[in-house]
Amino acid sequence: MSYNQKAMANRSSRFSSIFMLRLLFIILCVPFATSQEVDDEHEFTYDVNSPNGPDHWGEIYPEWSMCNQGDLQSPIDLTHKRVQTTSNLGRLDRDYKSANATLINRGHDMMLKWSGGAGHIYINGTDYQLNQLHWHTPSEHTVNGRRYNLELHLVHQSTDGKIAVVGIMYKIGRPDSLLSLMKPYFKALASAKGVEMSVGSIDPREIKSGSRKYYRYIGSLTTPPCHQNVIWTIVKKVRTALREQLYAIHEAVHDYAEANARPVQPLNNRWIKLYRPDDQQNN
Repeated sequence: MSYNQKAMANRSSRFSSIFMLRLLFIILCVPFATSQEVDDEHEFTYDVNSPNGPDHWGEIYPEWSMCNQGDLQSPIDLTHKRVQTTSNLGRLDRDYKSANATLINRGHDMMLKWSGGAGHIYINGTDYQLNQLHWHTPSEHTVNGRRYNLELHLVHQSTDGKIAVVGIMYKIGRPDSLLSLMKPYFKALASAKGVEMSVGSIDPREIKSGSRKYYRYIGSLTTPPCHQNVIWTIVKKVRTALREQLYAIHEAVHDYAEANARPVQPLNNRWIKLYRPDDQQNN
C-alpha cells in the first residue's frame, strides 16, 4: 500500500470513529432532551381536563395562587351589559419605534421580544415600555360571548413594575403582515423550545389597530402567575389574518393542546370602559 493510500485509510478510519462517537452522543441525549421538553411544556397546560389545566393553575405553585383566588382575573367577556361609553379616557398615546427583536418558542406560545426598547405607551401620566408581544389562538377575550380566531398581546411595563397590555383580536380574512414576516421563523422554532432566534429590526408601528375605539378594564395576566392590577386596552376593531397563518402558530406550539387561550373569567362586578372620541359619539 502506498503512502497516500495509507493516509487516506487513516483519515477514513478517524472520520468513522468521530461519526460513531457523535451518533452515540445523540442517541444518549435524545431521551433526556425529549423528557425535558415535555416537562417544561406541561408545567401548566390549557387542557381543561388536565390536572395542570386552567382550573388548577393556582394549585401548582404557591406563587401562582392568584390564578384561582384573584377577583380581577383575565380574560373576560366584553359584554355590552357592563360597558360604559366615554370620551374621557383619551386616545391611546403610542410612541413606538423600530428595534431589534428575537422570537422565542415558550412551549405554550410564540413570543417576540424587543431588545433595547421599542417605544412606549402613556396611560394616566405613566410611561409603559413595550417589551414583548405574543399570540393566543383562539382569542382569549370574547365580545358578547363571541370568540374570535386570534388575539395579539402587546405587553408593556412601567419603571415601577406596573403592567399594561394592548390586545388586538383577529378573524379569518386578509393576511396579517406581521404573521407573514414571522411564518418562516415559526417553522424554524417549531422543535426548539426556549431558543431565541434573531428576526432583525421589527417596527411595532406596523401593527395596525384600525380604530381609535378601545375597551379598558383592570384585570390580570392570562398565564401564571396571573398577577392582577394589569391595565387592559382591547382595540374594538377586529383585524384579519389568513387561516394558514393561524396554522403556522398551531404547528409550532400546539403539539399538546388544541388552543392556548385561558377560559373567560368572572367579571365580579367590574365595569368596562369603551373609549369613543367625541366626534364619533353618534357612530
